[in-house]
Amino acid sequence: MNFIQEFWNKKPLLSVILIALLARLVAALFSQGYAFHDDYFLVVDAAQSWLSNYNWNDWMPKMQRELYPALEPIPQGHSLLYPGIHYLFLSAFEWLGIFDPKLKMLLIRLIHALLSLYVVYFSYKITLKYSNQKIAQTLGLFIALIWFMPFMSVRNLVEMACIPFLVWGTWILVKGEGIKNSLLPYFYSGLILGIAFSFRFQTLVYTGGAGFVLLFRKQWKETFVFGIGIMLSIAFFQGIIDILIWKRPFVELTEYVVYNIMHRNEYGVNNYYMYFTLFIGMIIPPLGLYLFFGWFQTIKKYPLLFWPTFLFFIFHTVFPNKQERFILPIITLYIIVGAIGWWQYMEKSTFWQKNKKLFNRSMYFFWVLNILMLIIVSTTYSKRSRCEAMVFLGGQADAKYIIVEESSRGEVTQMPTFYAGKDLVFYNIPNINNSDSISEIKTDSILFHHQIVPNAGYISKMNWPEPQYALFVNQNNLDNRVAEMKNYYPGMKQIKVISPSYIDLLMKKAVPSNNNQLIFVYCLKPDTK
Repeated sequence: MNFIQEFWNKKPLLSVILIALLARLVAALFSQGYAFHDDYFLVVDAAQSWLSNYNWNDWMPKMQRELYPALEPIPQGHSLLYPGIHYLFLSAFEWLGIFDPKLKMLLIRLIHALLSLYVVYFSYKITLKYSNQKIAQTLGLFIALIWFMPFMSVRNLVEMACIPFLVWGTWILVKGEGIKNSLLPYFYSGLILGIAFSFRFQTLVYTGGAGFVLLFRKQWKETFVFGIGIMLSIAFFQGIIDILIWKRPFVELTEYVVYNIMHRNEYGVNNYYMYFTLFIGMIIPPLGLYLFFGWFQTIKKYPLLFWPTFLFFIFHTVFPNKQERFILPIITLYIIVGAIGWWQYMEKSTFWQKNKKLFNRSMYFFWVLNILMLIIVSTTYSKRSRCEAMVFLGGQADAKYIIVEESSRGEVTQMPTFYAGKDLVFYNIPNINNSDSISEIKTDSILFHHQIVPNAGYISKMNWPEPQYALFVNQNNLDNRVAEMKNYYPGMKQIKVISPSYIDLLMKKAVPSNNNQLIFVYCLKPDTK
């Protein structure tokens, strides 16, 4: 115990890094699955489809020409850098003979875990520059162990993947403040923050905030060099990639901006104070309140930290389309500036100097609850039933065409085909009467990978290949749904029931739109096996 205390005191940064590494290794090993639609289907699923020529999406011009030969291919509005990196990872794994989907995902989570250590490192360095070692060490420990950070750090989410570059670029910028007659830090910072942009386009608001601070200070040369660095980085990672694929630059970025402006009021619209409550609530109160208060204590003293985070916060607060993950890119930087502001305020506050026990008790409360939540979240298997259903079908040699029966609601859960390790085609059966899916029912013979059908009989009617298995998602009205399916496959037999994780069930209760349910697997023609 004395050795640990001595090590903690003598090597504070290394101590924090090792603690962060341990927490992230636990998350990488045990937090399987995926958290959101975007951290799987827009990254891993896309990359594997390109590698295996499964054509699970139609992002690329070649795929669009195959699906829609009469139409001119158009960009889909996705930054291709991050899924492209995953394409390289997956290619390397398969070159090494690694084809098991779960092992691939474990390796990818481990890579993300190591990358996220840079977030802890630069957070410590930024805090140390503006405060002292005690505050920097406390902040580093906080970033290492806050309940959601290890879990989110190993997800394939662009909002998290851009954070190492945001804090890195910010560290170079604030470090450069003390270097006279040198423009290189501003150029390097622009390059790194430009990479963050190529992961998540909205980070340009953060970077622009830093540029405005430099302009306000009348640092004309620094602002110019900073901007050159940003533009060169964006030109390389966006312009060149788009030229190679689309033969013209910045088409994916243009389509992304146009789409989000045109559809800003069509989905994910939430109340204006959503991110205010999220900032306070994610960081367990009352500490969340302390940090929010401390954030505004830094307006004048640390403008390079405050204004970029604040403008990013305001942008997402004003923009109608809101989702929790949208604010994640600045969560680390917000915690840094909030912690610096709060501790420096507390040192000058007569009230808090007289009531240190009150603050200490609130910190004890935070750490007890935080560690409990950290253990639960870091070991949860998110979207377990969907992933395990695909793993099971991947082990069935005859599995190729699958019915996904979810007629108890108006849409069908999209299955993470990557976990099957092979190409699958899905016939999806939603409740046609309670959805808009009827417009997606095809009346020609062309079969897509995710095909909406009104019932199982429609498959034979269209002369499409007969399915081998059916997945009944959730147990609502299950007996009637199975009875309906038996009209077409009278010999069908249930062969497996796959349960969601306990966190999936909790999320389902908290947010009913989270469709984390039991999945019942049926073999449609067991007598032929």
